[in-house]
Amino acid sequence: MKTEQPKHICIVGAGIVGLATAYVLQQAGHRITVVDRAPRPAMGASGGNGAQLSYSYVQPLADPAIWKMLPKLLLEKDSPLKFRLQADPQQWRWGIEFLGACNAQTSEQSTRELLTLAAESRKAFEAMQEKERLACDFHTPGKLVLFASQEGLDGAAQQVKLQSQMGGALQRIVDAAEVARLEPALAAYAPRMAGAVHTPSESAVDCRKLCEQLAERLQERGVQFQYGTEVQSFDVQGGSIAALNSSRGQINADHFVLASGWQSAEQARQLGASIPVYPLKGYSITLDAAATPEAAPQISVTDTARKVVFARTGERLRVAGMVEIVGRDTRLNPARIESLKRSTREVFPHLPIGGEVQPWTGMRPATPKGLPITGRQKGAPSNLWMQTGHGALGLTLAFGSATELLRQMNAA
Repeated sequence: MKTEQPKHICIVGAGIVGLATAYVLQQAGHRITVVDRAPRPAMGASGGNGAQLSYSYVQPLADPAIWKMLPKLLLEKDSPLKFRLQADPQQWRWGIEFLGACNAQTSEQSTRELLTLAAESRKAFEAMQEKERLACDFHTPGKLVLFASQEGLDGAAQQVKLQSQMGGALQRIVDAAEVARLEPALAAYAPRMAGAVHTPSESAVDCRKLCEQLAERLQERGVQFQYGTEVQSFDVQGGSIAALNSSRGQINADHFVLASGWQSAEQARQLGASIPVYPLKGYSITLDAAATPEAAPQISVTDTARKVVFARTGERLRVAGMVEIVGRDTRLNPARIESLKRSTREVFPHLPIGGEVQPWTGMRPATPKGLPITGRQKGAPSNLWMQTGHGALGLTLAFGSATELLRQMNAA
């Protein structure tokens, strides 16, 4: 596929990954149709995510430290990691491959690849934002990654050293007193931590606003959106997809991109491709910080002990976290929302939590190693392209993955 010969490309999925792909491909001159089962963009994992653009600290979930933490994470009632065994071969396969990836060599290689992709994604996202000027509460407050124990902080220091050797952004280890100085809203919580990793260059953005405005801009430029549309099947002829059959009729295109999150694995199986993508369920709440702005953090915060992130978007505070490996159960668990409220009260005790907290849950499509899947797959039709498996880093990696997909298409 060459850029001098524009093609019609159908993208399944109107989350941040699908929309970033639509933007990059449309900018390259292609005609784009976006299909999504939801009535508007960002109704899946993009709608209430952690809002952090983690370009510089990208330690994958599959880490050697998991082995030591596993009994506590799995057995504690309020554990941030919940595993519910299913009669599902995909879950078993994913879990075994995930544990197999929890070693130093794999983690280091994954970190290297994620940092490279994240750096490209930062460049592409910031170029887009410079051109489009989307009103999506984008800002660069920096980030603090908190560690409760000295052992955890020492491990983080090794990760920072590794990332600096790979050309990562400036980061430094700071003690609890420095944490409180950098972010006064953490002063009451600081005595309970050993220290943190401080990365001044990290950013945050409201992903829902970003998706909504990006979709609107794309629609103005001729991109066709088919919301409320279920993908039913594919018409495969001669080793390639001739059409996508949907609840609204048939869509003919030259190429098809699956950016449909955790559902991409099932759709790929219909087309002869097996990809190791499984849903990791997460939760979030969004708090109004306008009345007491000094009580909420300005700097983005990740609490590694609680597996919870805090990010300021305008006059709101997004609190997100948890990892539930519970199959395809998309129901919102009220106990998890209460857990996020408790974490917020403990970390930011002066921030009032009352009224509507906008509870949310979403299914993050993850691979065992934490590396997204971009491009063609063995056994699949020649004009099928995958764009999935970004896990908790979909917002961070979306534009880098879109750029990589365009590069692969141009080379095909």
